[in-house]
Amino acid sequence: MSSIVNPAPGQQLHAVHVLSTAAGAHVSSLAGGLVARGVEVTVCAPAAAESDYLFTGTGARFVPIDLGRRTAADTPAITALRAVFNGAGVVHAHGMRAGLLAALALGGRRTPLVVSWHGADPPADDGPGAMVLRWLERRWVRGASVVLGVSSDLVDRARRYGAHDVRLAPTAVPRPTARPPRPPAEGDRQRQKTRAEFGALDRPLLLAVGRLEPQKGYELLLDAAAGWTGLDPRPLVAIAGEGPQRALLQRRIEAERLPVQLVGRREDLPELLSAADLVLLPSRWEGRALIAQEALHAGVPLVATAVGGTPELVGDAAVLVPYGDAAALAREVIRLLADDEARTALAVAGRAQAATWPTEDDTVAQVLSVYDELTQTR
Repeated sequence: MSSIVNPAPGQQLHAVHVLSTAAGAHVSSLAGGLVARGVEVTVCAPAAAESDYLFTGTGARFVPIDLGRRTAADTPAITALRAVFNGAGVVHAHGMRAGLLAALALGGRRTPLVVSWHGADPPADDGPGAMVLRWLERRWVRGASVVLGVSSDLVDRARRYGAHDVRLAPTAVPRPTARPPRPPAEGDRQRQKTRAEFGALDRPLLLAVGRLEPQKGYELLLDAAAGWTGLDPRPLVAIAGEGPQRALLQRRIEAERLPVQLVGRREDLPELLSAADLVLLPSRWEGRALIAQEALHAGVPLVATAVGGTPELVGDAAVLVPYGDAAALAREVIRLLADDEARTALAVAGRAQAATWPTEDDTVAQVLSVYDELTQTR
């Protein structure tokens, strides 16, 4: 077996992280923890990611590389990555596309490749697109020294695809920043202000957060919303996010006069959560959904589809419904809105469940132990 040599005594380990469109918050948190422990970190990502996640603010170096969704053999991106990889002790890619491009850029180098699999939308059918997706997944899975799956179903999937070494590695997200407690009157005023913005002073406010794309299941959510239009007062759904489905969803909302608002990208998620009666996650698939974690941390009752890593993440601290069953989603929303005690119980259970999740320090320690293992002489 070939050997991978440790950095010389006193030499700093250099870890290059590669990401395309996902896991920015996780990578920013991870980069900060690694830098604090003496690792030199370089982050390669599309230019817009730096403004969104401030990697350089963690002490990491940032190299903008266009890793957009084009062909698998993306020569400019591969060439740029190859140059950054010079001198790296370990390359850590996040997501399927980043993992594939990193594997191609490394070529025959002995630099170890770690890939964190945060998840991808499973193929909807067995057509040509699904076949290509499965081929791409197998290609990078087999090229990785270690695959870190954020949920058990991804770990099982990587094993089926022939991963050499795959491990469960639930990612932590930054916990809500502790803020001085507001006087009750001030908190109530902020809550009412946020609800007034959406016209929900005298009606339930339901919150969904995420990119407007098919994987997030917003068409299912609109189906469910049609099921409670006869309620008085009618619950209002606020969907925070942007994406390719905005025009399609907006046309349907207007045509069917659904009680739903697309409120765009928001920077005030804590205020939205404090104003919401329920959080809805109607996704077709999720690994460890950020909004699910934030809802449980905040003690906001969550209704989600029982897909991917969501059941493992939330345990009994959320209401789960089958994906595709709009009637079940609508029914559980109606039930919870009518039951104050059930919502309170979910709020308490959510905070307790959140306390069991790995911390950012736990995540950094696990990743650093993998780096140490891979850079030891074999």
